[in-house]
This record gives sequence, structure tokens and C-alpha cells, in this order.
Amino acid sequence: MGFLDFFTSDIAIDLGTANTLIIQKEKIVLDEPSIIAIDKSTNKVLAIGREAMQMHEKTHENIKTIRPLKDGVIADFHAAEHMIRGMIKMIDNNKKRLFPASHRMVICIPSGITEVEKRAVRDSAEHAGGKEVYMIQEPLAAAIGIGIDIEQPIGSMIVDIGGGTTEIAVIALSGIVADQSIRIAGDTFNKDILDYMRRQHNLLIGERSAEKIKIEVGSALTELDEAPDDYEIRGRDLMTGIPKVIKISYSEIAFAIDKSVSKIEEAVLRALEISPPELSADIYDNGIHLTGGGALLRGLDKRLALKTKLPIHVAEDPLRAVVRGTGIALKNLGSFKAVLMT
Repeated sequence: MGFLDFFTSDIAIDLGTANTLIIQKEKIVLDEPSIIAIDKSTNKVLAIGREAMQMHEKTHENIKTIRPLKDGVIADFHAAEHMIRGMIKMIDNNKKRLFPASHRMVICIPSGITEVEKRAVRDSAEHAGGKEVYMIQEPLAAAIGIGIDIEQPIGSMIVDIGGGTTEIAVIALSGIVADQSIRIAGDTFNKDILDYMRRQHNLLIGERSAEKIKIEVGSALTELDEAPDDYEIRGRDLMTGIPKVIKISYSEIAFAIDKSVSKIEEAVLRALEISPPELSADIYDNGIHLTGGGALLRGLDKRLALKTKLPIHVAEDPLRAVVRGTGIALKNLGSFKAVLMT
């Protein structure tokens, strides 16, 4: 086994719109932004992950940065393949091999994905060196990752707010009983912030600055008990064309992203509406579990609790819940056969 293990290694991948995480041997070995930089003239990959993110929105005409995933699915097949291959190379570089390792992979996918989009994920993984490729739906992976026993006949509700999609699912008996998948999530919040800065402050900012604002002062409520300090943001004045600095408060951001947060609330209510009554009783007892980067948005748990009148639990490490669950499914392929797709 030891000798064979040298040539094959199993990896679990959370292929996210914003970040890609990889687990190998039960350890998170990679956590990088899902972005790639390509030389336009030679089509050569210049950088992947964090290094490419530093180039994003700062490139000249010969360099192009691509985010291969949009709304939780592969939008650029060629770039996605290069990105997955490059990220696997990053983790394989530590091990000197004569031949490239062939991997058994478990990749998580949004629950609202089409057959065509599913095939794109599988093909990308196979081209990047996957010999056996399994897929698991994100809400199921998130539930496993936060320690829910999905095999039980007990209803659990997961709200996973990622970069491209928000996945809402009621899970029981190793399956999704009721679900809602909406393409409103972290990236939408960033776009709302960009639009608000342009409209309200005549300030043009980039995607990365919007992301920074969301992390530093992002909020779902206009009034918080523990308010973050105002955040200084630099951008270009649309009137004069000169760079300028302004201070922004959390309540302004709450106002900017309010419509998008409301759409997530509506989707949660829709999922509750279509749940069987017996499972609704379980959800009333167990509450709703929040995972994904969006779960870190200040005041979101409180706002959802007010809307649904249910207890809201934010996962301990919401950003890594999905990849942890994918890793557990990979380790126990036999037990989780029911939830894995090939």
C-alpha cells in the first residue's frame, strides 16, 4: 500500500467561485483565491491563486486575469482546468516523483447545477489528473463538515453562502428533501458595494477594494451591538478623475447590500415553505445552520432569526465547513456512497 500510495493520492476539493480549498490526508493543504493570470500572447499561465489575485485589476494589455468560476459553476473551461492542475501541482511539489500522481478526487458542486455544468466539473478534474472523480452537493458537504449526522431521519437546514451562490437545503436520510439555490452571494455583495460607492460618493473602486470593505465593515443590520470602526477606502473621484480617500461606516454597507440580503431571506422562507411538515418540526427544534464566507457577515444571524423566528447557528469555521465535509466524504467513501455522484 505504501508503494502504491506514492503514485496515487486522494484529494478533496472545494472548488469555489471566490476560493479553492484542498484537503489531503485529512489536512487542508491549500487555500487560495480561484483566479489565474495568463499571458495573452503565449497563452502561458503566469500565476495562480494568491499571486494572480495580487495582479487582478492591475494588469497591462498582455496579461489577463481570469476567475474561471462564475455563480458557483465553471464559466471558463480552459482556465478552470489550468487552475485545478496548477493548484494540484502546488501540493505535489513537496513530493519528488518520477511520474505525475493520479488522484482520486471528491469535488463539491452547487445543488442547483445542470448536467452540462456537472460534466464541465468532471472533465476539468479528469484533465487535471483525476483518475476517479466523485461529486458531492455543497449543502450535504457543509452538513457533514459541521458534524451533522445526515443519515438520521431528522431534518437539518443548511444555508451555505459562498462567493457565487447561496445554497439552502433541508437534509434528512442522506439526501436533500427541499432546496433553493440562488445566484446571490458574496460576489453580489461586492457588486452592490461598488455601485453604492459610485452612486453615493462618486468614487470608483475595484473588486478587491469592495471585498475589503465587505470584510472590514460589512453588515446585514444598520445597527449593531459591537460596531466596527469606520473604514478608509481609496478610489478615483468620478468628477475630477483624481484619487481620493473617504471613510465608510458599517451602516452604509448594510444599506448598500440590503436588497441582496432580502433575497437570501426570501429564499430561506421559500425552502421552509416547501419542507414536509415533519421536517419543519425538526427545524423548529434544531434551528438553521449558517456556513460559507457569507455567514461571517455581521448581524446576518440576527436578521435571519428575526425573519424566521428560528434559532440560527453560525458554524465554528464557516469558510472551511464545505471542504471539511468533502474531506470526510473522501475518507469514508464507502459510508457516503449514497451522497456521492460519479
